[in-house]
Amino acid sequence: MANILLIDDQPYMEEFLAEELSREGHMLKWIGDSDWLMPAIAETRPDLILLDLYLNGFEGWSLLDRIKRHDPRIPVIILTAYGSFADDPRVSRADGYVVKEFNTGILKEKITLALSSGCARRSGTSES
Repeated sequence: MANILLIDDQPYMEEFLAEELSREGHMLKWIGDSDWLMPAIAETRPDLILLDLYLNGFEGWSLLDRIKRHDPRIPVIILTAYGSFADDPRVSRADGYVVKEFNTGILKEKITLALSSGCARRSGTSES
């Protein structure tokens, strides 16, 4: 079971993903305001972060940088409605990129992959 932090300004995403991810045994905490990012990370100590790019413009990019500066071991998956950013070089700083849709299969696969890679990073090993 993983603690997952969702940063998204759409409350319906929290409702939808909390139900979907609880079926996989994960706990989801949601924040809709980027001002609460660092307190939420300190409080929840997430195993993984789902980050919407479109917060107050495209504030998600700067939030990704803040998260990675704070703790580069926390896997961050960009979760966005915009498929056009998949080739953006800034995506390489994240641990995954998923376009929002109602079929959560791809998202669940990315979460599993990022969590398994994150465990390897935290234990000091790396995957090939």
